[in-house]
Amino acid sequence: MKKWLLAASLIISAGFLAACGGSDESSKGESGKEKVVIGYFPNIDHVPAMVAREKGYYEKALGENVEVEYKTFPDGGTFMTALKSGDIDAGLVGPAPVMNNFSNGADVKVLAGASSGGTVVVASEKSGIDSLEDIEGKTFITPGIGCTHDVQFETYLMDLGMDKLASARIGGSLKHVTGNPAQYQGMFESGQVDLAAVPEPWASTLIEAGAKEIISTDEIAYGQTLPNTVLAANGKLVKENKEVAEALVKAQQEAVDFINNNKEEAQTIAIQAIKDLTKQELDKNLVAKSMDRINYTTEINEEVLKQFAQSSFELEFLKEEPELAGLVDTSFLN
Repeated sequence: MKKWLLAASLIISAGFLAACGGSDESSKGESGKEKVVIGYFPNIDHVPAMVAREKGYYEKALGENVEVEYKTFPDGGTFMTALKSGDIDAGLVGPAPVMNNFSNGADVKVLAGASSGGTVVVASEKSGIDSLEDIEGKTFITPGIGCTHDVQFETYLMDLGMDKLASARIGGSLKHVTGNPAQYQGMFESGQVDLAAVPEPWASTLIEAGAKEIISTDEIAYGQTLPNTVLAANGKLVKENKEVAEALVKAQQEAVDFINNNKEEAQTIAIQAIKDLTKQELDKNLVAKSMDRINYTTEINEEVLKQFAQSSFELEFLKEEPELAGLVDTSFLN
């Protein structure tokens, strides 16, 4: 798509754009302006995108000649498909889908962190699970196969050194299914699944409804050190339109600063945004508890990402040992 090439010129000068000879109509929004599309999920670790959307940070950073469109996703796999195809230009996603796709040749970049922490493993009341000793042969659910929460949970189990406490995919006894976290409560109630490795606010929502916390955010693999959500962009955008990439990172930083300085308002924004997307209105106290589990920051530890990718390889989500050189580009962070 040609929109990346043109958006920087629009930001600098509309007149210069006209001299360049126009653009592909598919890259324009309804207003006729060039369009940048941002993706994110209805999870508490994606609140920076919700705040940036509500406060107009992306629009302000990109300039009045660029139209911003938003798309939401249930999991990292669908997000990455959209990012690679150019249906979205950038957005928030867990690091595992980005690294897995990069390792398989996708031209994608990580530009900044967004949040860390927040992954919890919970068991349904019907499961009969009171501790890890009870999970053999049970069914667990994550948003996607090889997603960030899946890798964290399976790495934790792998570190225990007990072969049966692993996914059946790699010879263990646990059946693994996937689904949208907003639907986990119904799946718990129906007995379809026993365990969930889940992000906030769905972990706190399930616990509030009677689920038992089995592995806490602090205990799970890479719990507080891993960037649980990152700002990812199409590599072509970063190479051909650095001004747009810089603007996206600037908006991300503004959103993170707002969350950390205005916690109650950020919680209100998150509640409304999630209600708009899922039709579920979350309790304010529950959201406050969820957000307290998470550290919102644009900082990113590349060494931890490498260790996490190695875990993905050892769990056989990656066919080859990962080489992540060139994935992270923090040059746009101040």
